[in-house]
Amino acid sequence: MSSSQFDGQRKPAIVILDFGSQYSELIARRVRETDVFSLVMSYNTSVEELRDLAPKGIILSGGPSSVYSEGAPLCDEAIWGLGIPILGVCYGMQLMVHQLGGRVEAATGKAEYGKAPLHVDNPTALLANVVDGSTMWMSHGDSVRSLPSGFVGLAHTANTAQAAIASIDQNLYGVQFHPEVVHSTNGMVLIRNFVYQICGCESDWTTAAFIDEAIALVQDQVGDKSVLLALSGGVDSSTLAFLLNQAIGDQLTCMFIDQGFMRKGEPEFLMEFFDAKFNINVQYINARERFISKLNGITDPEEKRKIIGTEFIRVFEEESNRLGPFDYLAQGTLYPDVIESAGTNLDTKGGERVAVKIKSHHNVGGLPKDLQFKLVEPLRRLFKDEVRKVGRSLGLPEEIVRRHPFPGPGLAIRILGEVTNQKLDCLRDADLIVREEINTAGLYNEIWQAFAVLLPVCTVGVMGDKRTYAWPIVVRCVSSEDGMTADWSHIPYETLETISNRIVNEVKGVNRVVLDITSKPPGTIEWE
Repeated sequence: MSSSQFDGQRKPAIVILDFGSQYSELIARRVRETDVFSLVMSYNTSVEELRDLAPKGIILSGGPSSVYSEGAPLCDEAIWGLGIPILGVCYGMQLMVHQLGGRVEAATGKAEYGKAPLHVDNPTALLANVVDGSTMWMSHGDSVRSLPSGFVGLAHTANTAQAAIASIDQNLYGVQFHPEVVHSTNGMVLIRNFVYQICGCESDWTTAAFIDEAIALVQDQVGDKSVLLALSGGVDSSTLAFLLNQAIGDQLTCMFIDQGFMRKGEPEFLMEFFDAKFNINVQYINARERFISKLNGITDPEEKRKIIGTEFIRVFEEESNRLGPFDYLAQGTLYPDVIESAGTNLDTKGGERVAVKIKSHHNVGGLPKDLQFKLVEPLRRLFKDEVRKVGRSLGLPEEIVRRHPFPGPGLAIRILGEVTNQKLDCLRDADLIVREEINTAGLYNEIWQAFAVLLPVCTVGVMGDKRTYAWPIVVRCVSSEDGMTADWSHIPYETLETISNRIVNEVKGVNRVVLDITSKPPGTIEWE
């Protein structure tokens, strides 16, 4: 194994030690945007592990704790003697000061949250080309009161005397602000300075490099064995299907379970695209009546989700036994899934986790115990935006690459109350109109999700001089970066008017269209 590999995976050039910050994952993303590979690891990763990984640099994340509090997360103190450049961010900087003999105390007077102008006092390599007075994002209630021996101040703000510090001789740096967030106007300049000027990293984390490495790793892992992939049509499973097809060809079998809750025309499109056009072996499982019968009389949204998830497992088990046997199960697990499932106890060796889960378009629970699969997860080190880049390079069309997120239970949770075939047909037609008009207006790629919701009530209307009593459709369009928070998209009135006119005129059973203008929080993106 070469030094560029990490138990079959590439070793990280930059390691982010996570102290519980909501931004730890974002730091990793920003480093990767510089074409340098990074990984988030637990704050208590030992020096021996770090020495074995031999990263070019280490970043200590922020966190909600105070370094002087009992039980505060602390890193292995031997880290300071590794000779590897280290950047402490917020809590990470305070920890550096605390463990090296400086003093950190609760801020007297004003704590500092939000935007603050950064005044550069010493433009070292870390702050080279960071504009004096540029905005940085602050979020701290503690401050550095005295620096450890050998450290100097690099920058300050109106309320923070030590906003950036360094011990040049030891290659140790700290910033009290968050350069990784979009609100920090010169944050990426600082990150690039650390990655390239201080750590000496090379720009080698590219899409082409990932594809070549992933194909080689899959071939080495799988050999001549058979692999099963649950295909949903989303960007993750579609990219994985293309990647595995290049790697192992006919050894791959994709299973597409049509539970009857897909958007209009999607099952037909997926089969035509994957099977007919690209000759990827896709087994189509028509389970529409099976799923809809299980939802008869069910109105509670959580119960609907559980029923759909359970039924998916049963269908998957039956069909995999019929089509198999298979040695491996391929999953479109992404890096955020790995981080979320492991927290700060991330399995840094890249091994299998204790609880194996199917990551399907249903996000269902654990596999049945008698299905003994080994996992193939070549995307598990990628973020969503990186998957999209890989998909494009592999030849996926934009309609899949840029596809809006779609819930696992599909339209079943966009129909409030009981799900029936009549309501599904109605919602499919309305949803298609929403997406068509958003596309026509050139807004699709600017919106995180755009869809329709069918309400379980009827309203009075007048159509053709006759009173009607029909369903209302809710139009939901939101803008977001990651789905964690979202705001309603400000769609032009002309587009909304066209959507409304088309739905009430073209969709049978609908006489009213309303617009959801609720942000997340307090609302959620989906209605159920």
